[in-house]
Amino acid sequence: MSKVKLAVVYYSSTGTNFQLSKWAEEAAKEHGADVKVLKVPETAPQEAIDSNPAWKAHAEATKDVPEVKLDDLEWADAIIFSVPTRFGNMPGQVKSFLDTTGGLWFKGKLVNKVVSAMTSAQNPHGGQEITTLSLYTTMYHWGAIVVAPGYTDPVLYEAGGNPYGTSVSVNQDGEMIENVQGAVKHQTKRTLTVAQFVKDGQNQ
Repeated sequence: MSKVKLAVVYYSSTGTNFQLSKWAEEAAKEHGADVKVLKVPETAPQEAIDSNPAWKAHAEATKDVPEVKLDDLEWADAIIFSVPTRFGNMPGQVKSFLDTTGGLWFKGKLVNKVVSAMTSAQNPHGGQEITTLSLYTTMYHWGAIVVAPGYTDPVLYEAGGNPYGTSVSVNQDGEMIENVQGAVKHQTKRTLTVAQFVKDGQNQ
């Protein structure tokens, strides 16, 4: 039984989704997966980043995190996306990257990738569910296998009970309100489990 290869692809301006991604990485390593944490390329102008101290500090702190490439998506058996909500949708940076996957899609290289998604917003009704679902819309076009957490473990209720993917609210100080670490780790384990099913079936 070969290891599942997991790409955790995130976009984060001030650090929340980077932290969610690091928890996913921890869980993946605990379950024996080969894992990469990769950031979506920044497309915002430098002056916008410099004008926000938290954004600027996070960009500097994560400057050595590798940017996701199309080769990483092809490499992965499973992909977990972690992105913030922007006006009830995914950030433009993420959409721009997803729009570059057409070549892989055309060649069928994204078919049966096992995917899952996480998100954050400043309040529970700021578009968390819609953002996750908007990511999944692209995945359906890929022919990927979407693995949502559903209500498969009690830890999800502690995190707010989002069945589409772990989501967290963040206060004005950038602190997470709900306790979502356990939910992230459960979602990661569930994603890896299904990816192993698919991988083993393809190898038979």
